[in-house]
Amino acid sequence: MSSLHPLTWLFAVALLAALATRLWLASRQMRHVTAHRSAVPGAFAARVSLAAHQRAADYTVAKTRFGLLTTAFGSALLLAWTLLGGLDALNVVVRDAVLPRWGALAYQLALLGAFVLIGAALDLPFELWRTFRIEQRFGFNRTTWRLFAIDLVKSALVAIVLGAPLAALVLWIMGSTGGWWWLWAWAAWTAFNLLILVIYPTLIAPLFNKFEPLRDETLAARVQAKGLFVMDGSRRSAHGNAYFTGLGAAKRVVFFDTLLSALTPAEVEAVLAHELGHFKRRHVLKRMAAMFALSLVGLALLGWLASRSWFYTALGVAPNLAAPNDALALLLFALALPAFLFFVSPLASRLSRRHEFEADAYACAQASGADLASALIKLHQDNAATLTPDPVYVRFYYSHPPAGERLAALRAAPA
Repeated sequence: MSSLHPLTWLFAVALLAALATRLWLASRQMRHVTAHRSAVPGAFAARVSLAAHQRAADYTVAKTRFGLLTTAFGSALLLAWTLLGGLDALNVVVRDAVLPRWGALAYQLALLGAFVLIGAALDLPFELWRTFRIEQRFGFNRTTWRLFAIDLVKSALVAIVLGAPLAALVLWIMGSTGGWWWLWAWAAWTAFNLLILVIYPTLIAPLFNKFEPLRDETLAARVQAKGLFVMDGSRRSAHGNAYFTGLGAAKRVVFFDTLLSALTPAEVEAVLAHELGHFKRRHVLKRMAAMFALSLVGLALLGWLASRSWFYTALGVAPNLAAPNDALALLLFALALPAFLFFVSPLASRLSRRHEFEADAYACAQASGADLASALIKLHQDNAATLTPDPVYVRFYYSHPPAGERLAALRAAPA
């Protein structure tokens, strides 16, 4: 054991620490939600029934308990891919089958494809259980087996059509542009993400859902804005939501039909003001800039690691210097990085919650804070979101402020 590379020790410690912390956070969440199951918080007592509150608690506990299983399985799978030699074995099989006949680029693409396919196959039983057992049990699932299969095929085709050319381009850049390949790869990655922001709302999302302009005459009289769409979310789920997406001429605010049917025109106006607040406060641009900056740092780090043989051997892979290892470098980096970044995730969650508070404040200045608060309560009820999450769990995972904090801020905001 003393001969193990320091990176092996660091990765093992990071993986175990992240796993232990995830399990600890999940147990805290379940205990906290269960302990507060018997009474509706005072701030919501007038609007939320005890039955609805208890249903939300049970739904939260069920999802969290299921998350314990997926977390343990994911950690074991990560260990199997890396230190136990799974990726190394897959690489040998693919290399021997593809490299002599089809060449280096085909071998590397085949390795990436085989890895993704195996991962998707292993995740499928969990997704089926989540959809047809947990969501079904609490009355949210409206997805049929046929629709689930169609979505699966469509998702695979979209991934191939978009992912394969990008992977081929990045691999070609890595093998052809010298020591600064990571800078060119970052430029390609950035351009790809900007392209996705344009084509996702207009070309990709309509493959899965129908989007129609918001036609309600009462709302149209209240809201003078373009790019408002209604999505048939009820086709798959009873959950409701609204979101801002797109870039340039493709910008749009999308309401789930399930949410729209539950809100009054004034509440819809308040939710719309919140979504527009993200745009007005430049949250989308700030997140894009942060993502691009972090991806540049990550690719620069990968550019340094990819040329070090110990990077491969320390993570369970024996590199073959006679054949390209760029796909291996990408996979190992993608596998190992999340374990090291887990304890940084609360910072991203905190920034996201701050953006939500800012968007709420903007909504209060443009519409009614009381209507937004009413809409948020309805949203929590319809989605069976717990009103009593564990505070530490919130700090790690919640991208939106918990309902109690959010409503308190809305009540304190000037009209």
